[in-house]
Amino acid sequence: MSKKRNEEKSVFAMGTGVSSLLVIFAILCITVFAVLSVSSASADSALSEKTAVSVKEYYAADSEAEKILSEIRSGNIPDNVTCEGDTYKYVCHINDTRELRVEVTVNGSDYLIERWQTVYTGSWENDESMNVWGGE
Repeated sequence: MSKKRNEEKSVFAMGTGVSSLLVIFAILCITVFAVLSVSSASADSALSEKTAVSVKEYYAADSEAEKILSEIRSGNIPDNVTCEGDTYKYVCHINDTRELRVEVTVNGSDYLIERWQTVYTGSWENDESMNVWGGE
């Protein structure tokens, strides 16, 4: 009878080595997921800060453009505005690489915004670092 008990114990008993390995694997997985979460949160925070700065710069230029439009409508033409007939053109600086270009046609008390566009003004360089197969 004692032989039978020993056989049952060896079939159902799980050693401490296997359970330790499972615990170590679970802790390792949790640690990896925690590091990935922190990394993702850090990247999201940096992107949010850049976006907030970009939006703040754009709306500062937009506000300046609205003030200039208001002056044009009241009959005062600022120095940085060019006039071609009834069309007034001016540019508001956003940052080093973007500007807001505005064209407004004024007809009496009515006005029509022809262009209110953010334009990229930075230099563009073609990236030819990757060798692409030319077809032959």
